[in-house]
Amino acid sequence: MTRMLNRLETYYDSVPRSAARAEEFGPLTLFVREGEGWPYYARPALGRSGEVTVSEVDRVRARQRELGVPEAFEWVAETTPGLRAAVEKSGLVVHEHPLMVLEGEGVLPAPPEGVTVGMVGAGDPVLPGAAAVPYAAFGVEPSPAAAAELAARIAAGLTRLAAAVDADGTALSSGQHQPVGPVSEVVGVGTLPTARRRGLGLAVTAALIADARAHGVETVFLTATDESVARLYGRLGFRTIATALIAEPAS
Repeated sequence: MTRMLNRLETYYDSVPRSAARAEEFGPLTLFVREGEGWPYYARPALGRSGEVTVSEVDRVRARQRELGVPEAFEWVAETTPGLRAAVEKSGLVVHEHPLMVLEGEGVLPAPPEGVTVGMVGAGDPVLPGAAAVPYAAFGVEPSPAAAAELAARIAAGLTRLAAAVDADGTALSSGQHQPVGPVSEVVGVGTLPTARRRGLGLAVTAALIADARAHGVETVFLTATDESVARLYGRLGFRTIATALIAEPAS
C-alpha cells in the first residue's frame, strides 16, 4: 500500500504542472493555474516529511488571497497525517473522500440504451457540449475559453475526454482522465441534472477505464464524493485504499 500511495503522490505533484506554476512554501506547494479553467490548490511538497505548522498554512492562505484564488488544500490523510491539525487550526474545514484505485481490468458495463458512449477528440463537434457538462452538473459557470483549452489539452495528449451522447447529439454526461506515464486519474465525471439516474456517469467512467488501459496506463484511480458514490464506482472494480482530504473555508 505504501508503494501505491507513493506512486500517487508523484502523480499529484506532476499533473498540475502542465497547466500551473508551482510556488514553494517549505513543506507545502501551491499550484497556481496559468490561464482559464478549474483553479488549483496547495498540497504537501513531494518528498518532504515532518510536521506542517499553522503559520506555514497561514502563509499559503495569505498568498491565495493575494492571488484571488480559492483557499484550498488537498492531500491524502495516510500520507501526510499531521497536516489536518494545522489546517483546522488555521480555520479551514476538512472534508473526507474515499480514494479509490481500480483493481484488475475493471468491469465494463454496456452503455444505456439510446445513448452512444465514447472518446471525444479535439476536433469533435460534440466537444463544446461535453466540456460544459461538468460545469452544469456541479453548478459552476464555465469560462468562455473552457472548450478551447480542453481541446488543446486533448491535442497535446494531456487529457482524454469521454462523453455519453443522446441520439440528437446532445452530450448528457462526460468525464476525463489525465495520464502521466503509467498513472491516470479519472476526474470531472458529471451528468446533466435532467439525465441523472440512468447510469451515464458509470458508462462514461467505464469508457475512460478502457481508454486508459488501451494506452498502457497501469494505475487508474479516482476520488469519490462520498461512500454512496464509492459504492457505485465499486461496481466497476474500484476499491478504497485511503482517504483524500480537501480543506476550504467554512461556507
